Amino acid sequence: MSSLDKSPDAFRTISEVADDLDLPQHVLRFWETRFSHIKPLKRGGGRRYYRPDDVELLKGIRHLLYGEGYTIKGVQRILKEQGPRFVMQIWREDASPLQSAAPAAPETVDHANGGQTRVASQSTTNGHQDKLPSGVLAETVPDAGSHSSSGGLNILGRLRGDKSAASASAAQPSVAKEDIRRLQSTLFELLECKRTLDQAR
Repeated sequence: MSSLDKSPDAFRTISEVADDLDLPQHVLRFWETRFSHIKPLKRGGGRRYYRPDDVELLKGIRHLLYGEGYTIKGVQRILKEQGPRFVMQIWREDASPLQSAAPAAPETVDHANGGQTRVASQSTTNGHQDKLPSGVLAETVPDAGSHSSSGGLNILGRLRGDKSAASASAAQPSVAKEDIRRLQSTLFELLECKRTLDQAR
């Protein structure tokens, strides 16, 4: 029985979740060590079964890490401050992670006006949330602008679909969705290697 044949509230194995999220299984196991909210049931032989809420949370984490460019510490902070329900819902309200290569006007407006709209977005809501509300991780918004103005490659900005990064690379041919997924996966693996090296020091 494939993952698609199961009911929405059925438990899923790690291989089904990995296929659904288009991630390697070792990444899901690693995330379990970094995000205490992910608690799959473990049966005989160490086999993992993910609850529907776990799968939703994993989709939200994947979206924040790959689609929005947050670090693991940043997502941990969002989980701590906003709660797991917020992360479970955020991926539904945004475009799919692979479509994040196309620039979106609300996202660029949020980044451009991050300092001005931070207070308003925390105190009032419009009944829905556009992308991530400004001020969830306030210190990460200025970093994105400083990287693009420094003349660097701004890889995360390009993968997120920032308008400034998109206009800088407009002369280059468009990148296929599969290539973007591979680049995001490679970037994630490089970041994990760097973290491992930093921890070993």
